[in-house]
Amino acid sequence: MPDSASGRHPIDLSGLRLNELLTELSTQVAELNTAKGQVQGLLDAVVAVSSGLELDSTLHRIVVAATELVDAEYGALGVLGADGRLCTFVTVGIEAPTRALMGPLPTGHGLLGTLIADPRPLRITGLSTHPSSAGFPPHHPPMRTFLGVPVRISGEVFGNLYLTDKRGGGAFTAADERVVEALAAAAGIAVDNSRLFEQAQSRQRWLEATTDLATELLSGVAQGEALNLVARRAVDLARADAALLLLTPPEQRDRLVVQAWAGNIDGAVGGRCLSSADALIAEVLATGVPVIETDLAHNRADSALGGLLTDFQRTMAVRMRSGEHITGVLIVLRGKGRPPFRHEQPPLLASFGSQASLALELAVKQSRARRLALVADRDRIGGQLHGHVLQRLFAAGMRLQSLVPTVTGATGRRLTEVIRELDDVIMTIRTSIFDLDPAPPAGVRDLRSTLLGLVVEMTAHTDLRLTTRVRGPVDTEVPGDVAELISAVLRGALADTLRGDRATEAEVLIEFGDDLVLEVTCDGTATTQDRLAELRGRVAEAGGGLSHAAGAVRLLVPLPKAGSSAAP
Repeated sequence: MPDSASGRHPIDLSGLRLNELLTELSTQVAELNTAKGQVQGLLDAVVAVSSGLELDSTLHRIVVAATELVDAEYGALGVLGADGRLCTFVTVGIEAPTRALMGPLPTGHGLLGTLIADPRPLRITGLSTHPSSAGFPPHHPPMRTFLGVPVRISGEVFGNLYLTDKRGGGAFTAADERVVEALAAAAGIAVDNSRLFEQAQSRQRWLEATTDLATELLSGVAQGEALNLVARRAVDLARADAALLLLTPPEQRDRLVVQAWAGNIDGAVGGRCLSSADALIAEVLATGVPVIETDLAHNRADSALGGLLTDFQRTMAVRMRSGEHITGVLIVLRGKGRPPFRHEQPPLLASFGSQASLALELAVKQSRARRLALVADRDRIGGQLHGHVLQRLFAAGMRLQSLVPTVTGATGRRLTEVIRELDDVIMTIRTSIFDLDPAPPAGVRDLRSTLLGLVVEMTAHTDLRLTTRVRGPVDTEVPGDVAELISAVLRGALADTLRGDRATEAEVLIEFGDDLVLEVTCDGTATTQDRLAELRGRVAEAGGGLSHAAGAVRLLVPLPKAGSSAAP
């Protein structure tokens, strides 16, 4: 009968010769020493595995401890994703250059898949002859013996330990299997602790980022910058390579537009429209449940996102909503070969998206309130200027004008010049009053700000002294295509002015009446008409004219009469 303490059958020594007896005793002593060494090694391995809380380093320590414990040449730990396939593969023993030549990491086919499908310890003495073996990829080092053991957390399989090629050429033994199983049990606890620690840290980061984001959005940043800020924060928090923010326009509920993006992604995606019926988007919008894809192109062939984002493989998408109102979809992306998103990340991203959506809505309302306050302030200042300053200036000008017929010679000329300067002052004040108007809401054309911004952009780093005058309700009366045309002509005229003989002063006049008039004059001489020549056709199509002389450009475009629906 077996010894109850050791589990071994007692050895009958009565029929053995002395040499055989000594050999058997030596074997038993060697086994005891080996077992003692393995127990000590196991204790050391458990201590090493449990010495840190960072998940990635914990996984690496587990593989190193397992290879040292059973004297294996190579070791690996394959972590399973939510879909049951390998999502992370940590290796030991294969040098980085060889690892790079081997190509993509294994996905769980062949012998590795056997252990995934049937998570029980597996020992093999000949890998190449095993029926489940799928062979090795090019540049993979040859391997002969194999030991695989599952790693469980709370009864669920987290992944598998793979050990190959016991040093010395021998096969892995039952004792090796038992000691690796014991290590796997301890490793499961260590991994669970590391995951809990990382989840707590991750939640803290998301919480702090959400609070900081709300503070920044409510501090008065422009809407476009606010959206880009949301995308950038999502990239950082999800440790992603890129992010997209798709929002639903108020007038097109069946479409979503890429309003912001961040990370390593082509800016050409900006402004792209996607149908709300797109497979992946529709699922997110309808259910409100975050969607994770480990292989976007393969798993979502029915989604336009797969064709649009060909450089990315891992995807996590969440719905953005503020109260009962769905505002869009936030998508974070990882490139090919990056680990997939973990199961605890979608709820955090969903919470971040909802908080960001609410903060954006509050920021828009706050911006509108500030705009209304500025409009009221502008009206007050404009009223005071018009009711007091301009009226008095105009009255003074009229009195001076009445004196012109009574004054002749040089004095009369100086008087006329003073009256013109007074008219210019009045026009400058009127332009300043209009310039007090804040920027319009997103989507409203602001020609005045566009033109003034263009002038500043092109002359900010020059010595040119420039005066800009805007007359008439340009912002509200100029059709969109004419506004684009006048911007192009102004850019070309300023470019020719700056390229010509050294001009020191220039004046830009934009006047609205029955026609729209743009004049750019300077005290120098423009060099060429190349920039304006290509615009003459567009001006002619609009029924206008464009003239260009030395130091002067004049554009005239007729505008539709009030109430007319015809395009200019």
